Amino acid sequence: MELRWLESPRKFVQLNRVNYTVAELGLGNQLDIGKLIDHEWTISEFDRVYMIDGKAVLAVIPARGGSKGLPDKNIRMLCGKPLIAWSIEQALACPEVDTVIVSTDDPEIARVAVSYGADVPFLRPEELASDTASSIDVVLHAIDFMAKNGSSRDIVVLLEPTSPLREASDISGALKQLLGMPNCQSVVGVSHIENVHPAFLYQIHLGLLKSYLGVQPTDLRRQEITDLYFLEGSVYVSYIDALKAKRSFYHESTAPWIVPRYKSFEVDELIDLIVIEALMIARQEGRI
Repeated sequence: MELRWLESPRKFVQLNRVNYTVAELGLGNQLDIGKLIDHEWTISEFDRVYMIDGKAVLAVIPARGGSKGLPDKNIRMLCGKPLIAWSIEQALACPEVDTVIVSTDDPEIARVAVSYGADVPFLRPEELASDTASSIDVVLHAIDFMAKNGSSRDIVVLLEPTSPLREASDISGALKQLLGMPNCQSVVGVSHIENVHPAFLYQIHLGLLKSYLGVQPTDLRRQEITDLYFLEGSVYVSYIDALKAKRSFYHESTAPWIVPRYKSFEVDELIDLIVIEALMIARQEGRI
């Protein structure tokens, strides 16, 4: 996996969220990526700084301000940080990602995002900030904005801030999955179906329970049940050309990135936030 520094007329390294030029840090023209990672430095200013197998990667974190189910959802506190901060820090910690932007219509979300190291190069237009606006249109708008401003990329990563239990390793793994499969154009997060497998589901017909698959679950052993997976939403990765052509991360050339079920929990209402905080604490304590 090739990871390298590229020459650029603007070389900015961000150390503790303060911009320095490479010369000011005494690093010369070539930046040691190992030192970059060891010291938790990140690159800003939209420069094509480093690549994965010659591909530049853009991470987009969409965060609309008008959440109705849980007001101010994206900046609600979770284990001491605003919800959106978890996704920003995961993207910044991923060595394959060279630009992290937040797409929002909300100035307060923008302020919080910048304070945690993301770039907010625009406020999302009104037509992309409604309940009916699609995630694909939001991502494509971000891609086009960056390209028009001289920062075109090859791969896009979509990180929903409502999935804070993912880790930087999930983003890296999905990117490597994409590049490691010649017939793959996108990768999405999935998780193994267990207790909600269709083999254990029923319909109600004429007031009686009828097995959805026509076989009573008492006749089945778990070892005999076909492995199935659900789309869990924590990470989406795609070649940008494929996303523009398909207008979806899901198609016949989509591969899975499999995550444990606990990472699939999403914040939609207050109870979700409480459950996710408990899971996050359990992970920090090494219990999961």
